[in-house]
Amino acid sequence: MKVLIVDDSALMRRQLAQILEAAGFEVRLARNGQEAIDENLTWQPDVVTLDINMPIMDGLTALSHMMVTRPVAVVMVSSLTEKGALATFEALALGAVDYIAKPSGTISLSIEEIAAQLVAKVKGATQAKIKAPGRGLAEKIRAEREKPAKPLFIRRTPSAARTERLVIIGVSTGGPATLEEILPNLPADFSVPIIIAQHMPAGFTRSFAKRMNNLCALEVVEADKPMPLEPGFVYIGMGGADVVVARRSGRLMVLPKPESREHLWHPSVEVLGRSVLEHCEAEYVIAVMLTGMGNDGADAFTKIKKQGGRTIAESEDSAVVFGMPKELIENGGATLVLPADKIVNQLIRWTRE
Repeated sequence: MKVLIVDDSALMRRQLAQILEAAGFEVRLARNGQEAIDENLTWQPDVVTLDINMPIMDGLTALSHMMVTRPVAVVMVSSLTEKGALATFEALALGAVDYIAKPSGTISLSIEEIAAQLVAKVKGATQAKIKAPGRGLAEKIRAEREKPAKPLFIRRTPSAARTERLVIIGVSTGGPATLEEILPNLPADFSVPIIIAQHMPAGFTRSFAKRMNNLCALEVVEADKPMPLEPGFVYIGMGGADVVVARRSGRLMVLPKPESREHLWHPSVEVLGRSVLEHCEAEYVIAVMLTGMGNDGADAFTKIKKQGGRTIAESEDSAVVFGMPKELIENGGATLVLPADKIVNQLIRWTRE
């Protein structure tokens, strides 16, 4: 497999190349976005790792060109700053399949922290379904950037009679773009709280929640502290932690907890699913498994179905990476298998029954 590494830092290029060559990839280097476009056409790599901030042409501009001239699997290499996170989500909307956080501090001392993750993400990208964006998406993203931010916390008046119905969503590679297909299409009167375990590092989920909040009629927040579950809210598990439900004073809450050493990816879908089984009646739970590598959450979601809950697995037709939904289906844990664009109507139908 051929990997094109695009970064304006000679040290970063060299260190990334050493990691990927040791993993058996054929590697070529580019210093800016223009070189990336040229190499993508002439060398035709299987995967591109792409920096965002570069001279001559930045990564987002280069990505938009590559997705038009020769769509390719792109893994963004992003800084952990809020600005870097926001640019990463724009890149995912433009067609990038995944991202990895640049090591902080001295690159030469920190690069080993991301080596295994880099290799795993590049290998995953070779199997990802590339979704070239539709025409006019760059203009849409610019309009979103200029749109005034919606207030993040708008508390609704609690309902006197509260049923403890719940939607949980597990998702990994390809998740941000897939969630952008689903969540903005849910109506403001969607009456069941939603909790999302999206594999994402610390520093990214707050920006992701803000972005989704501006796109959605529902209120989207990062679950960075204990919060009561409210209808009309979407809770995104905090990166660098796991997300669970629990009871406090008889009330169902969502809260972060330290990452489980038992699980590889975080926020863990399996940990979320197990906590739901512990504190909720399965018959009132809807569990949705979207795109992602591996099998995170398949066991817990299968148990939810067996105990009377309802589950949806994203179909292979629409999944960027079919791993997690496939595991749920093969476990016998999927009530329905649906493409991403059919999931909203099914959620509305089930929650209004």
